[in-house]
Formats: sequence, structure tokens, C-alpha cells
Amino acid sequence: MVINVDIMRKIDLFVGVPLCFVVTLLYRLNPFSRRRKPDPIRRVLFIELSEMGSAILADPAMRKIRRRAGAELFFLIFRSTRPSLELLQTVPAENIFTLRGDRLWTLAWDTVCFILWTRRQRIDTVIDLELFSRITALLTALSGAARRVGFHRFHTEGLYRGNFLTHRVSYNPHVHIAKNFIALVNAALSPTPEHPYSKTLIKDDELVLAKAAVTDLQQTAVRDRVLERYPRYRSDVHRLVLVNTNASAMLIQRRWPPDHFRRLIQTILNRYDNILILLTGDPGEAAEAETLKQAVDHPRCVNFAGGIAFHQLPALYAISAFMLTNDSGPPHFAAVTDMPTFVLFGPETPHLYRSLGRTTPIYAGLACSPCVSAANHRKTSCTENRCLQAITPEQVFEILEPSLETCRE
Repeated sequence: MVINVDIMRKIDLFVGVPLCFVVTLLYRLNPFSRRRKPDPIRRVLFIELSEMGSAILADPAMRKIRRRAGAELFFLIFRSTRPSLELLQTVPAENIFTLRGDRLWTLAWDTVCFILWTRRQRIDTVIDLELFSRITALLTALSGAARRVGFHRFHTEGLYRGNFLTHRVSYNPHVHIAKNFIALVNAALSPTPEHPYSKTLIKDDELVLAKAAVTDLQQTAVRDRVLERYPRYRSDVHRLVLVNTNASAMLIQRRWPPDHFRRLIQTILNRYDNILILLTGDPGEAAEAETLKQAVDHPRCVNFAGGIAFHQLPALYAISAFMLTNDSGPPHFAAVTDMPTFVLFGPETPHLYRSLGRTTPIYAGLACSPCVSAANHRKTSCTENRCLQAITPEQVFEILEPSLETCRE
């Protein structure tokens, strides 16, 4: 059975809820589970399965617990999203366990293997970064760790995820998600019990990402790939502007209309002779990028989707002027470099989910936006994303114009 996003949500609901109830009941009936004292923090497992950007946003939290406790870090993530975790190499490759989320039987088998793996690794602390997943809550419970940290709904609206956390943190929907991740770490580090965790001040200067190391050789390799797609490319003449028109299948409402992209790209190319537009994406998005390229109908609009491997992204960002993108993974990947990004927001708000890099959010701020949250499993009933349609190509061009003028110099 092939698993897509909707099937995964149904499994999480119809299988996850009863299992969370049963495991919670077993925990309450087992006196040993209540009396067991956590060991000192030595080996910490983070769990974040499906969001590639979240693996980047969690990096300040991971580095904090490694710095404060001297902990060895481990991570559980879907195999398809693992590359994002490897951009900064905060977690050693051998300490990353991946689940295959494409088929039900492989997911079940990998889950069993994971439970055995955590015991072999002697994990003493698990930090569940997911906001609403019952599956990750169950994996946390079955990990064997004595210290189990995660978000709990308390009296607020939210999804039932059982009750087997030792450190229950109140998710704060009014602060950036990266601060919520740090709150989980602060709860694990707290010397005294708190109800709820975490009663700490998290300053903005804690939201700092490390930068990916990019060599001249890596930049040259990427320039060669650009040259393959656009033989007239000259690095001393052309300035690269990246455009990402895609967004995760988990929330397709985050996509700015393709015709808006077309009109904006045509305006840029008609006014700036030295700009080369690269339409980025993974190989599976090449057909969509090609459709937009054909609609733009300009030689300096290049379909670059699948043009490089994921690990080459920092080098691409290092040689580019800036990127315009939907609210998705790429602005978070770009945050590990100094390249500016301009991010189109609609169903979600930049106040909570902006990248930690040099980013400028573009947001209409309609009354209905944001419409997704941890309380609704990030699933909106909206079928017409006017929050993004309301942002016109003319408005975006005005925001980009100062950066485009810099490209003339």
C-alpha cells in the first residue's frame, strides 16, 4: 500500500489515537514507569519526520543541548527528508535513523527496527519536535528513554497525543517555532520540575544558524551545471536570481499562482539585461518548471529543476544574488548561507515560520490568514488561496527592485 499525505494523516488519526490511549493506560498501570528516575543527559534523540525546513529550524536547539549538556545527538527522520538534516552536519551521519514512509509495510518494519535501535544506542532523552503527530508521540513512548520531552495540549485546543511525556511543554502559538524547539531543550535541561514547561526567556539571539562551508571548487562545479543549461552563461556578466515555484504536497495552498510568477519574471528579464532566472526544484518538479519556462518564453529563463544534487544547494546559493520562493523548504535551506530570500506567505504566517536567514517575508495578511495550525493538523478547508492571489506581481517587483538594482552594479 503506497502512502501519501492524506493516508498518513488517516493512519495517524485512526490508528494513532487508540494506540496513544492504550499506551497511556499501560504507563499509568505500570508503577515502574512512574518511579523511574531519568539518567543524566548523555544521548539525546530528536524526532522530526516530515518537514525538511523544520530540521533546519531545530538546529539552534540541538546545538544548545550539545553545548550545555555535552550530549551526543541522534535523529529520527523520514528517509526522503534526511538530506535537509545533513546540510549543517550537526548530527553525525551514523546517528541518523530513517523511516521509509512510502509504503505501509516498510513503515511498520522500520518502526520495529527503530525501537530496537534506540535500545542499542542507550538513548536517555527523547525530544519530540512534532506538534501534532501521534505516531511520533508513540515512538517517543516506546523508545525506552526515561526522559521524554514534547508538546502537550493541556487546556488549549489541540490534538490528543496520549499522556506519557515526563516533560510536558506548552506549545506557544505566538512565538517562532524555533523558539518552541528551544523551549523543549530548556525543559530537558531544567533542574527542577515545572508545570507546564518551559518557564524560561528565549532571546532572539539564540535563533542563530551555523553556516554551511562552501569551497571555490564546489561553486565552480555548480557554475558548470548552469553552463550546461544555458551555454551563454558568463559568471562575470550574469547575476543569478533563483525562483522556486513549488511547495510541499502537504499544503499546496502555499503556492503563488503560476501566472503571477510568469508576469513577474517577464518584467524582470525585460528590464534587466544581466539577470539570469533559474527555476529551481527537485527532479520531480522539472515538468512544472518547464511549463512555466515555456509560458515566460524568454531565453534567460532557465529550467534548472533537478540541475544539481541536494548537497550542492549551498554552493548554488553562494553564487546567486537572491531567491524568490513560496513558503516551503528552500528558504530554510538557504538560511545556512548568506543569500537573501524573499518568501511568499499565505496559509501560514512569517511570524511563526520564517526562515532564520536573511529573509524578507511577503504577506498580504488577509483576515482568514493564517488558516493552518497545530490545532487543525495543518489541514485547511480552503480551496482558493486568495491570501496569495492578493499579492500582485507589481507589488513583488517593487519589493525586489532594490536588490535587482544592486545586480546592475
